[in-house]
Formats: sequence, structure tokens, C-alpha cells
Amino acid sequence: MNITLRIMAGVLAAAFLAAGAMKLSQFKEKLVGSGMTWVEHVPRGAVRAIGTVEVLGALGLILPAALGFAPALVAWATAGLALTMLGAALLHARRKEMQAIPVNLVLLGPAAVGRRRGLAPLRLLRVLTGGPPPPSPAAPCLRP
Repeated sequence: MNITLRIMAGVLAAAFLAAGAMKLSQFKEKLVGSGMTWVEHVPRGAVRAIGTVEVLGALGLILPAALGFAPALVAWATAGLALTMLGAALLHARRKEMQAIPVNLVLLGPAAVGRRRGLAPLRLLRVLTGGPPPPSPAAPCLRP
């Protein structure tokens, strides 16, 4: 399970890093040409802010565990990226771009991996930092 979560975090980070870098480095016309038609109706500053959040979230998923500092950033990055994808799904729904919503939900999904009573960011944090997983609420207590 730990290896699976680490691979998912790496894939998720790569996806958000690529998407964020594209939003930060390309002009609106090129983004529209690549299929991001929503950027036509959003100020350039907002597109850059979204790209910045995606890049920082991707770095927050990988760097704390890789470098061994501030492991709480993993939970915050997971939560921030989940909120970003929720906002993206709502934006696409408002614009009637229903074909884009499944992609947002697929990227939102890893934030809920292992979700038990709202512990998904904590569970991912513990797995990435090598700590023990939190106890499952459904698991019986085996202490005498």
C-alpha cells in the first residue's frame, strides 16, 4: 500500500507540475489552442495564480518527504490540490464543459485515497514520511 501511494503521489505531482508550468509559461492563445478554452474568459492573473497553486502543490507532495523537512506540507498540498480540482470541476460545470469534469474528478480522487473519517491527507502524510498508518476506525482493538 505504501508503494502504491508513493507512486500515486509521484504521478499526481507530475501531472500538476506539468499543468501548472504550462499555465505559467504560455500565452492564453496557446493555452486555448491546446484545449483549455476556459482561459479565454478568465483574467491572465487568475490563470497564473492557478498555475502557481498547481506547481506549489506538486512540489508540496514530493519535496517534504524526499528531503525530510516539514512533513505537514504534504497534507496541506493534498488538500490544496483537491480544492483546486473541485473548483475546476465547478468552473467546467458552470461553462457546460462536461467532458472536462471527469478529468478533474480523476485528479481529485488521489486526495481521498485511504479516506477514513477525513484522514486522507494525514494517511498520505504518514505513508510518505514513513510513519505508521493511522488506525482504521473499523479495526477492532486487540489490546487486552
